[in-house]
Amino acid sequence: MSPDRMDKPKVASRTPFPLEVEKGKAYFWCSCGLSGNQPFCDGSHQGTGRSPVKYTAERDKIVFFCGCKQSPNGPLCDGSHSRLPPDSDH
Repeated sequence: MSPDRMDKPKVASRTPFPLEVEKGKAYFWCSCGLSGNQPFCDGSHQGTGRSPVKYTAERDKIVFFCGCKQSPNGPLCDGSHSRLPPDSDH
């Protein structure tokens, strides 16, 4: 395995990102936690073995994008951030 590959994503935020989405628009959620444009991908995943996750809005609404990158429901928050150990970045 390449030394740049990630076993676990970096925790970008210990809380979700509530954002308004537009019906029919595609959003690319950062799954590695390295993006400087959280919660969205900026290409920082290159070489990590991770890829962004496409989310297409079914309607105009507020969506809670996962910030801790631990949710098995990624890109959406499932509360996994509440189970992170204190001071954890993984």
